[in-house]
Amino acid sequence: MKRQISLAVFAAAMAVSGAAFAQDFVQSGAADHLPQKEGKDIYNAICSACHMPEGQGAVGAGHYPALANSDFVESPDAVMAWVVNGYKGMPPLGGVLDDAQVAAVVNYVRHNLGNNYEGETTAEEVAAIR
Repeated sequence: MKRQISLAVFAAAMAVSGAAFAQDFVQSGAADHLPQKEGKDIYNAICSACHMPEGQGAVGAGHYPALANSDFVESPDAVMAWVVNGYKGMPPLGGVLDDAQVAAVVNYVRHNLGNNYEGETTAEEVAAIR
């Protein structure tokens, strides 16, 4: 029983440290670009720290809106603009994500997390809003 509790505490600590790493990456500029290329991997590396792994959002030190089952993500232009430029407490990610990465994470959010919107965002569309 003690071992199971210890493993659960360790797993929770690892999950929290992963979220902290994502925020540190964005805020500290520890690297020039995020190495992940797939939308889900980018979401898990950066976005899930605030918007939560299933996109359910959170309220605590700030308000992190839900992306799951969200009418907001229906507009790819709005999602692209917020990812690239940031908005309010959300840091701009345009400096650490290239156009293809932004398109990948926009597509992931719009087609997953309980969302099923039409259309694919392209790297060329992202480049046009920069």
